[in-house]
Amino acid sequence: MKVLVIGGGAREHALCRSLSLDPDVTALHCAPGNAGIAEVAEVHPVDALDGAAVADLAASLGADLVVVGPEAPLVAGVADAVRARGIPAFGPSAEAARLEGSKAFAKSVMASANVPTARSYVCTTPQEIDAALDAFGAPYVVKDDGLAAGKGVVVTDDLATARAHALACDQVVIEEFLDGPEVSLFAVTDGETVVPLQPAQDFKRALDGDEGPNTGGMGAYSPLPWADPGLVDEVLRTVLQPTVDELRRRGTPFGGLLYAGLAITSRGVRVIEFNARFGDPETQVVLARLRTPLAGLLHAAATGSLAAFPPLRWDDGAAVTVVVAAHNYPGAPRTGDPIEGLAEADAVEDAYVLHAGTRRDAASGAVVSAGGRVLSVTGTGADLARARERAYEAVARIRLDGGRHRTDIAAKAAG
Repeated sequence: MKVLVIGGGAREHALCRSLSLDPDVTALHCAPGNAGIAEVAEVHPVDALDGAAVADLAASLGADLVVVGPEAPLVAGVADAVRARGIPAFGPSAEAARLEGSKAFAKSVMASANVPTARSYVCTTPQEIDAALDAFGAPYVVKDDGLAAGKGVVVTDDLATARAHALACDQVVIEEFLDGPEVSLFAVTDGETVVPLQPAQDFKRALDGDEGPNTGGMGAYSPLPWADPGLVDEVLRTVLQPTVDELRRRGTPFGGLLYAGLAITSRGVRVIEFNARFGDPETQVVLARLRTPLAGLLHAAATGSLAAFPPLRWDDGAAVTVVVAAHNYPGAPRTGDPIEGLAEADAVEDAYVLHAGTRRDAASGAVVSAGGRVLSVTGTGADLARARERAYEAVARIRLDGGRHRTDIAAKAAG
């Protein structure tokens, strides 16, 4: 099977790494890729948002499967353009991807499907914003209705901060605060059959102790030893399957990766948000534990044959990912800094480095930073304590001027 992956972050590096280990994959390509992906796949300088260019590339390569990684190309209809050329694509249509592209649309779908979620208001005027903030009180939860790369949500006790964020958006969703730990659960679906993966937990805040601003994610771990053993089955029954069924009923079937961000509240499971693609950095730890070859699973979803796919196989151990971020992230990150120690980090037993915001400098040949989240360093082991130890040992060997990382990823869960 010839596979083309679209995107250039750590999520796509994780996908490419798993696909490169799949014996059924005979050729692996990525567009545009990054410095790390180039070591396991042939990269192509194609704009991931240009559906026609992606479809042309897939056709020229004779691709049997195109995997669209990031949310922006999905919302832009890249998967539609590929399918229009007769090539199987893993990723929802632009219409179905509105589940992530518009939080107001997601709330509408959840209401119709009776999916448990936070009470909310969709606001477009200052008057509506003030009324919603007053109705819920602190902590205030304000979400930009559109795509915001994981940074469009403000959770604060300060009314002025909440109101300022809301007023800066054309349309916002203001909702009640959900108590309890958060869980990320992915599911692969072909629009009818839903196959859940293993749950993970990520760390959104920039600083240790869950302090600082929201980010795209500073680390993750899997499995969740504290979670109820029946959690996955419950979420499949009450959240994932009803959502997929509702979208099919609306004539916009969702095929691809459905990501449910969940809060385990005192009143039960509640959906915080949906994403229409693999999450980053949770993908890094979930795929580290998946033993079923990835290409066949994604191809079955893309071709409507998941019902006949055998049960997934998982490693009994654990995985921990620690994100190394650039100076000033999640503000305007500094780029172009050399990254040293990559080979030494990769040499750590049961650990490896996934590239996110990197590129290879044309003049020096050195790998340099090219984004806010620069690397995802993943460790594996028999349990979370061992996986965490491996990840941080590898992180310690990396040198990036001004780079930083959280030191408490999976610390509580590891005990």
